[in-house]
Amino acid sequence: MPKPPVIHATRSLEASRFLRAEQVDLEFSNGEKRTFERLKGSGHGAVIIVPMQDEDTVLLVREYAVGIDRYELGLPKGRLDRDETVEQGANRELKEEIGFGARELHILGNLSVSPAYMTAMTDIVLARQLYPERLVGDEPEPLEVVPWRMSELHRLLEQPDVTDGRSIAALFIAREYLAGRFRPQP
Repeated sequence: MPKPPVIHATRSLEASRFLRAEQVDLEFSNGEKRTFERLKGSGHGAVIIVPMQDEDTVLLVREYAVGIDRYELGLPKGRLDRDETVEQGANRELKEEIGFGARELHILGNLSVSPAYMTAMTDIVLARQLYPERLVGDEPEPLEVVPWRMSELHRLLEQPDVTDGRSIAALFIAREYLAGRFRPQP
């Protein structure tokens, strides 16, 4: 596993190209008034992809996570570009992060990260019938692709570098979909 990057400095930002904070003045039905703060995403949405190499093998990526200053094992994911559909963004991210495109893409639903203070939502996309194709992405280093058996998903939770809630939730949703126990709402 690569050595994590060195953090040379941290700075507070009033706004970034990804997030901005806003205050929201609320009045509840019982007359109580409060001001809440929330982080508002500045993008066009995001996707997390469950790329199935075969009926039981998902492809994960190991990628540096600056928020917790270590490498994490999880699903490919990323922001949508302007005028890009969820399926187009998912296929682009697959090509950039794992070197595969998908002939079959199904949107399984969406996830919020921290709905109490963030507006961002992430669409879950199941990708099947993978074919090799690589696009240049914005990652600063190549990502390690790690095949994992869906039938061994419970063992993935034992890994110390698997903590991304979106990846864990998306994997379990995909497993239930593939087993026929879950059908997304239209």
